[in-house]
Amino acid sequence: MSHNFVPEDEIRYRFSHAMSEMYRAEVPQYGTLMELVEEVNRETLMQEPALLSALTRNDELDRLSVERHGAIRLGTPRELFNIRRVFAVMGMYPVGYYDLSVAGIPVHSTAFRPVNDESLRRNPFRVFTSLLRLELIEDEALREQADVILSRRKIFSDHALALVSKAEKEGGLFHSDANNFVEEVLETFRWHGDATVTRDIYSRLHDAHRLVADVVSFKGPHINHLTPRTLDIDAVQAGMPTRGISPKAVIEGPPKRKCAILLRQTSFKALEETIKFEDFAADNELGTHTARFGEIEQRGVALTAKGRRLYDDLLASVRNDVQVGSSGGNSGDYDSKLIETFGKFPDDWDELRKEKLAFFRYSATEKGLYAASRFQLPATVGELVDAGYVRFDPIVYEDFLPVSAAGIFQSNLGTDAQQNYSERSNRSAFENALGSAVQDELDLYAHAEQRSLDQTFEALGHPELAHRSAS
Repeated sequence: MSHNFVPEDEIRYRFSHAMSEMYRAEVPQYGTLMELVEEVNRETLMQEPALLSALTRNDELDRLSVERHGAIRLGTPRELFNIRRVFAVMGMYPVGYYDLSVAGIPVHSTAFRPVNDESLRRNPFRVFTSLLRLELIEDEALREQADVILSRRKIFSDHALALVSKAEKEGGLFHSDANNFVEEVLETFRWHGDATVTRDIYSRLHDAHRLVADVVSFKGPHINHLTPRTLDIDAVQAGMPTRGISPKAVIEGPPKRKCAILLRQTSFKALEETIKFEDFAADNELGTHTARFGEIEQRGVALTAKGRRLYDDLLASVRNDVQVGSSGGNSGDYDSKLIETFGKFPDDWDELRKEKLAFFRYSATEKGLYAASRFQLPATVGELVDAGYVRFDPIVYEDFLPVSAAGIFQSNLGTDAQQNYSERSNRSAFENALGSAVQDELDLYAHAEQRSLDQTFEALGHPELAHRSAS
């Protein structure tokens, strides 16, 4: 392999930057949102020196300014297959399987993202990628018509796919090809106001499900949001109205805590955008489409399987007791119930660690390095931590939550209606279309934790303790 290839991390950085600039031009409120998030993050770091210290120590401070996640919706297995190849050129791989049909959304999804620590620190750009499940459209004639429409479209240029093939064959791209790759692939995600269907077909697709109309009616999978990461989502939620932005009624995910867990998300309502239907000749014969919106997220610690079971059980209890309408009804009751119920989830870092509810990254302290050269160290990780010889920091949750994703979708669809599909999870069909298996996010976090333990024992001069569990 040539050493002159542009690194995958660099291509991903260039692409995510170009995507952000494009989306800022298309959706001005995105720029306003970015300014608010940057302001909140600065203030939070000033007020929380321990957080600043931890982010600096783990080389995670710089990623805040570039951290984004996007979301796209694809229509065919072939599109999913090729998007996997495209993202691989940027060092992004499918992690996790998300079935949203159980929440009345006719898609299943994965997240394309970097998977190793260094790449995540460089640029943790992620794209939540959904594939439409045409089999869930009940109207057989409409389902067949949608299939024909999607079979005709081509979301990637020939040049883009040629560059992908070149990268696959040769092992990478040189500078000029990398720049061309970014430019060509960016066009796939650009907004186009011309629909590829007539008003009548659009209306029928819309009646089947608004998301179906969004996927089928356009030439490509326009990016429907780009999400910056904030360190205080409650401050952003409160600040949006002061910037002329109306947030959704409740923040999805867990309540505000001292020890943030998993993922909290909010958004502003989808834009109503002008479109021109295929059968309209005059510019004054225009329709509207609602799809793209603004989203913000706050990321906490990744939970173990035990922690996820507890989280899922508590959240399900809250959602069963209180339902929030798209207009915000019951939002106060929901927030109160959420806080009350999650009182059962430990809110102390050491307790989360000892109960094996979350994943942590371990490192030797200066005190530990000094002691290792002079004394016999304790035998267990817990004793090393208690003695102040080893510290632990939360491993950031890099993935998504299906219930939260469905909540964001429903809020921006502007309806409380729930459709109950007879078919449910179909991971095998998704992976067949993808052309590969999706990686297990829990395995990735467990390996990251274990690597940190191995490095810690090596630093302390006890490599023989490698693979000792974090207990």
